[in-house]
Amino acid sequence: MAKMILSLVAGLIFGAGLIVSGMSNPAKVLNFLDLFGTWDPSLAFVMAGAVVVTFIGYRGVLKRPAPVLAKSFHLPTRNDIDARLVSGAAIFGLGWGLGGFCPGPAFTALPLASTGILVFFPAMLIGMGLARMVSAGGFGGRQVPQS
Repeated sequence: MAKMILSLVAGLIFGAGLIVSGMSNPAKVLNFLDLFGTWDPSLAFVMAGAVVVTFIGYRGVLKRPAPVLAKSFHLPTRNDIDARLVSGAAIFGLGWGLGGFCPGPAFTALPLASTGILVFFPAMLIGMGLARMVSAGGFGGRQVPQS
């Protein structure tokens, strides 16, 4: 139960951070990507802040022998760059650039029920489902081990 409560609190803090930073506003994201128009550099500061906090946080947490509410850490073991990684990153970037949303901010913007989010959110869920099916060997794809 403590794990679920802490997960909820962490999610609420993350969502509040997305809203406060403007990440749930697709115009802010699209303006960041519009280098020769209405460029807004503030998103770079949000990203830089996230990188610094994550860097410091991981350094501190990984000094512990185990997480507080688990028996061991679950860290990725793969470090190779393959076609699956590159194509997934490209599709994510295209969706982010065209829609102005990525999954976290899409969830925070869902209660607004704007036309953009009402189109993006179902498309995102369908894309996630299709990716899961392809990874599991659906549509003639090969089984891809998850790490």
